[in-house]
Amino acid sequence: MLALVSIDSMVPERHPLRQVKPVVDDILRGLSPTFDAMYAEGGRPSIPPERLLKSMLLMAFFSVRSERLLAEAVGYNMLFRWFLDMDLTEPAFDASTFAKNRDRLLEHDVARLFFDAVVAHARGKGWLSSEHFSVDGTLIEAWASMKSFRPKDDDKGDNNGFGDFKGTKRSNDTHESKTDPEAKLFRKGKGHEAKLAYMEHALMENRNGLVVDVEVTQATGTAEREAAIAMLERERASRGTPAPRRVTVAADKAYDVRSFIARCRALRVTPHVAQNVHARRSSGIDRRTTHHLGYAASTVLRRLIEKIFGWQKTTGGLRRSRFRGLKRTSFFAMISTAAFNLIRMTKMQTAT
Repeated sequence: MLALVSIDSMVPERHPLRQVKPVVDDILRGLSPTFDAMYAEGGRPSIPPERLLKSMLLMAFFSVRSERLLAEAVGYNMLFRWFLDMDLTEPAFDASTFAKNRDRLLEHDVARLFFDAVVAHARGKGWLSSEHFSVDGTLIEAWASMKSFRPKDDDKGDNNGFGDFKGTKRSNDTHESKTDPEAKLFRKGKGHEAKLAYMEHALMENRNGLVVDVEVTQATGTAEREAAIAMLERERASRGTPAPRRVTVAADKAYDVRSFIARCRALRVTPHVAQNVHARRSSGIDRRTTHHLGYAASTVLRRLIEKIFGWQKTTGGLRRSRFRGLKRTSFFAMISTAAFNLIRMTKMQTAT
């Protein structure tokens, strides 16, 4: 039996990826000079970098757990093949080949370039606020077990002896994970268990809830505020000189630290930070800030950032890192955040 059918006809006309694909293709065309410089003209053919990035987006869109499962799905999933510009007869890529080629993107920081291009596309559509932002952080569980968290001078390869660590004192100063040494033992707050983790930080604009900057760091008590300042500095620098007009940034109580507030004001950023007041300390935010109506609005809008982290952990594959090391975890976090922005932009395009 012979049937003549195009792969495009198999994708429903109203499928959400039909709106995402043209935007992604346009962004990738703009990155072509970077891709051309990454690959030699001769040698064995490899997976095109455009296809690598699109494949990582599919992993975030459809909660694909691993590259091996992705390679398997490309073999039979017509939607995946259509999104990757593959015909019906082209063989799927090998998972190990995919991983090696992905590392080439990692070396050239392509994930950051792609994320910035997505943000630039949204800015060109007029969807981004240039005045009001929110910042927050969340934990990404590392791909390492607690049994691997052993004394730094311990070179034994067997983890079984460290399954029971009750009553022992362990800290990042004396111990490290033998599986992922860059992961740090950290707990988000009182009543939460300590776990090996990284920390993701996002800077969101308050108009439509799109992420304009993202960063992944080691999990420490000061990482949230340090990353927030770094992202605000990049945002201010992108506006050029002279210094642009004052903007606002909303944040939760963890950012109510006088050094952070002073740094914000030095950058001409008004900190709309939730006040952290208890018996032993006073807040760094006073009535000069809180009496404005904009402060109350920022307090409400900053909660939208939790939707970003919620989507990334339930759908985007960031509840637990599937990679070892800060650099690889950061790579996929940027891809996952770009995927969130693309979905959000698709809904906004449909609404208009």
